Amino acid sequence: MHEENDHMAAAESHTGEPRGPGRPGASARPVPEETEILRRGMETFAELGYERTTARELAKRLGVSHNFIHDRYGSKANFWRAVVDVLLADDQLERRELLDSGVDDAELVRAVIVHFYQSAVEAPLLARLLADEFGRESERLDYLYDRYVAPTLEPLVPAVERLMAAGRMPKVTLDVLFFAVISPVAGLVQLPLAHRLGRPRPVTAESQARTARDLANLIAGGLLGEHPH
Repeated sequence: MHEENDHMAAAESHTGEPRGPGRPGASARPVPEETEILRRGMETFAELGYERTTARELAKRLGVSHNFIHDRYGSKANFWRAVVDVLLADDQLERRELLDSGVDDAELVRAVIVHFYQSAVEAPLLARLLADEFGRESERLDYLYDRYVAPTLEPLVPAVERLMAAGRMPKVTLDVLFFAVISPVAGLVQLPLAHRLGRPRPVTAESQARTARDLANLIAGGLLGEHPH
């Protein structure tokens, strides 16, 4: 009986029929850890964009079989959501703590802007992915907006409205305010252009953190009427 099962297993591996989850063949490459899979997935989506990222390309970059994404996640779309969810989880938790911190309205707006730029420095590939997705209509944009953008903006809107009513912020629509804040992220991720504009090399974590602080001070100071001497 054991011999028969061995022969069947061998025949299955030679015919190329898919094995059940968690049953790699003897010659199969080891599957990377989940965190590594998601990291490589983020690199691929950020570099190529969602539409140009094929299952075959993902398999190649992840070092897995061509049907791995379907077997593990069900679809490329589900894998994309898994990548985004993991990478935004800590960011959302930190931002929620800021929104619940009880500071005054001006300090809250400044803190959220500072955190936004710091996050872009810490996860530049995510910033590139988001910039790409924000520019096209898709279910992915709906997912990002419903799960991450709206939950961040909604608790912040009352503070912004009070500041505008008090004359401490320019009275602009929410979309104008949003793009005034997120657009400068390009200065943190579009490094080839930044170097041509005079940013020194090498770029380090410390230099990027300084640039993020400068951007935050510039944008928050402009919005809140703070003009350093």
